[in-house]
Amino acid sequence: MNVLVINCGSSSLKFQLINSETEDVLAKGLCERIGIDGSLTYQPAGKEKVTTEKSMPTHTEAIQFVIDALTDADRGVVKSLEEINAVGHRVVHGGEKFANSVVITDEVISAIAECNDLAPLHNPANLIGINACAKLMPNTPMVAVFDTAFHQTMPESAYMYGLPYEYYEKYKIRRYGFHGTSHSFVSKRVAELLEKPYEELKTIVCHLGNGASVCAVKNGKSVDTSMGLTPLEGLVMGTRSGDIDPAILEFLAKKENLDIAGLMNVLNKKSGVFGLSDNLSSDFRDLTAGAANGNKPAQIALDVFCYRVAKYVGSYTAAMNGVDAIAFTAGIGENVSIVRAKVCEYLGYLGIDVDTEANAKGGEEVVISTPDSKVKVLVVPTNEELAIARETVALI
Repeated sequence: MNVLVINCGSSSLKFQLINSETEDVLAKGLCERIGIDGSLTYQPAGKEKVTTEKSMPTHTEAIQFVIDALTDADRGVVKSLEEINAVGHRVVHGGEKFANSVVITDEVISAIAECNDLAPLHNPANLIGINACAKLMPNTPMVAVFDTAFHQTMPESAYMYGLPYEYYEKYKIRRYGFHGTSHSFVSKRVAELLEKPYEELKTIVCHLGNGASVCAVKNGKSVDTSMGLTPLEGLVMGTRSGDIDPAILEFLAKKENLDIAGLMNVLNKKSGVFGLSDNLSSDFRDLTAGAANGNKPAQIALDVFCYRVAKYVGSYTAAMNGVDAIAFTAGIGENVSIVRAKVCEYLGYLGIDVDTEANAKGGEEVVISTPDSKVKVLVVPTNEELAIARETVALI
């Protein structure tokens, strides 16, 4: 079965075509600047990446260009649309409505739309992609895979906020968590690599990228995670503040004459390691280079980021009453060895001992703890597209 995986943003569309039997990526690409001038970057397996400027007034044209590229006589990877057997869509927020991936129906589309208030930047864009595929591929079954679904196993003690209960009853204000597809994929892969039953492991997954979150997975279920109602809560991230004292908002509003929109812009786009580094960068390559050259704000940004990750690992060890394995994943977690080393320096009380040579490797599956380390520490590259494809095949 060939599964087309779609990750749709407001003006972009990432895609992969995956053969579910071999789990090979047949082709991948990106449509950008949809609604403006538009471009399609397309790369068949084993061939060069090519970017073509194309007018894409809507996502429907973008998906049509994707289909055209995949079925092209020269650079296509399938002969016709009939060889695309299913479509898997990433959907950011499923609220409390979806605890699992689902086959998309009219009722599912309506339920996703009802969650738009919880993810106003993402869910409407995800629905645009779903509707565009339905228009162009009406006979192809589609599946929605939710970022929030994996975390629906959290207990009330983990997901409820210290707010009036009526706000939960009226507006469903609670912790939902994100990156669920990645946390699920990585925690399962950890069990495979350690040759242990998934249902018997206590694993902490550190998904560290521009958006970052930590998840406690106990006996195969998410029991806590650092992101909340939105992806703003939790760790210090690329440009997001993560956890702060809520009273800071009132203080800044008065001092800087900011309204709610202005405050949210600061917290989402001007904070995190970018803000901490005095606007140097949100890219850890720039931060590590700056710190090495004596740039104090860059060093502070690195130190704060690593400290916050270590604090969450410690708290989730307590939440699960122990931990068997800690996994680093995503762009920073997979590739920035100094971050992994600095986080693990805080975790000596767990009996963790890091193999410096193994930790120097990047972007590959590797156990970076020594054989006598009481807790196994691993680097496990995430693969959300493959996870979406697997979920799609299981339902179709």
